[in-house]
Amino acid sequence: MHSFCLYNIAMEKLLYEQLAKLTDEEKEILSGREIDKKRYSTGNSFVIDSEKLLKKGRLIEIRPHTRFVHFPKHSHNYVEFVYMVSGETHHILNGTDEITLKAGELLFLNQNATQEILPASENDVAVNFILLPEFFDEALRMVPEGDLLRDFLISTLSPDSSFLTYLHFPAADILPVQNLMENMIYTMLIQSSETIINNINKTTMGLLLQTLSAYVSLVNQGTPSQYEQNLLLTVLKYIDTHYQNGTLEAIAEKTKQPTYYISRLLKNHTGKNFKEQLMTRRLQQAAYLLGHTTLTVEDIYTYIGYDNSSYFYRKFKDMFGMSPKHYRLSAATSESLL
Repeated sequence: MHSFCLYNIAMEKLLYEQLAKLTDEEKEILSGREIDKKRYSTGNSFVIDSEKLLKKGRLIEIRPHTRFVHFPKHSHNYVEFVYMVSGETHHILNGTDEITLKAGELLFLNQNATQEILPASENDVAVNFILLPEFFDEALRMVPEGDLLRDFLISTLSPDSSFLTYLHFPAADILPVQNLMENMIYTMLIQSSETIINNINKTTMGLLLQTLSAYVSLVNQGTPSQYEQNLLLTVLKYIDTHYQNGTLEAIAEKTKQPTYYISRLLKNHTGKNFKEQLMTRRLQQAAYLLGHTTLTVEDIYTYIGYDNSSYFYRKFKDMFGMSPKHYRLSAATSESLL
């Protein structure tokens, strides 16, 4: 245990020393220059372009956050997440939501989020991850369908999505998250092979998503002003954990909101009302069990909360385009080809 702690301290020190070095851009800023938008973007609107930041052939890149300057309001044409290595940074999201990102915390942003960052000091070291959507192909296969974090990442692939635009994880006390983040950063700093960087970090990202999914109840707790968003998260978390026997009346009582308001909130942001969202989650779980267990179809539809086999078979086929039996065969074939 003692040697493990010493290893962690050594790793943190190494990463901090590498990431805290002044960049050429920061040297220019300290000499009196402002942010040069052409370094990040093309066109009139300030949309940070992945092609400006990613080396050719890479699906993932990291860069230290630019300190000492107010980073103006912008959006991204890729998935970004920020990991705070030391100190803190202050973010204004979507023009209204203020978040202080502290050491060890994570902030996921999709393409619909706008971000503005107040000046950071020398010891406020953050890492920005630039990720193309295809980077998540393997990682998402490691997370069950219906998972809130998985749904968020899938929503980032749609520029018109009205789903949650950001997820703030206060993960400073979750040691596995810290270790996985440090491993990803370390790989990016020392490796030159694009294949190794992409492959190792795809697997590490999958492990990170699995770990964060266990702590999804912590998401966005620091933004109480965003009441509707937090209520939506509460309802989605409820469905995720109570899909077998959850009811609209139960979550309405828990949140002290009318049932019609909750159903309308879900419809506006996910395209489905409570009943439809619950059924989707049940069927996603059924598909997962078909592909990963040997349970009988009867055991599965009973487990997820149905007692009517005809209804289950009909709805499953509507959603997946095939019967449960054929889905299981298809999943087995796909697994054997990997």
